[in-house]
Amino acid sequence: MTDVNEIQRRLVELDVEHRDLDAVINKLTDDGHNDQLQLRRLKKRKLQLKDHITLLKMQLVPDVPA
Repeated sequence: MTDVNEIQRRLVELDVEHRDLDAVINKLTDDGHNDQLQLRRLKKRKLQLKDHITLLKMQLVPDVPA
């Protein structure tokens, strides 16, 4: 992915998914949801999204000469 517009579009998609997962996790936790495996999977996916977002943001930052 080298096109800046493509990267920005993907960032928006991932950010929305990340926020949605956060809301789902909070709702399940507040409701006293006991399915720990599901919560663990959702949290893991949320962390993967965060890592992917960070990598894409790094692609948008121009290289700074040393």
